[in-house]
Amino acid sequence: MAGEGDSEPEKSFKLLGFLDVKSVPCARESVLYGSLGSLVVGLGHFLATSRVRRSCDFAVGGFICTMLGYWFYCRYNLAQQRIRQRMLKEGMRNKILFEGSSFDPEKKETGSERSNS
Repeated sequence: MAGEGDSEPEKSFKLLGFLDVKSVPCARESVLYGSLGSLVVGLGHFLATSRVRRSCDFAVGGFICTMLGYWFYCRYNLAQQRIRQRMLKEGMRNKILFEGSSFDPEKKETGSERSNS
């Protein structure tokens, strides 16, 4: 039967021959939102003016603007998420490393609270 035991390499889609949409973060969503933006801008301009060539030009511009806009938005959020993950991972490592030692911040707080009581 097809699919059982056959290990076909997964095909990747390369945009413009160099941008691998499957492996680059945010590339797929950027292209999809860009095409949607292109459709909206081009169709909107055509319905407003009935000029086909000019509407196609606006559609291409809408694609580029929407794709780049979402690309930068997505990459910025991805960078922020990676920074938060790194900080959380470091905090968890420090918690495990310092737990129960004299460097434990929780131990210092509980010790100073007992002396005040």
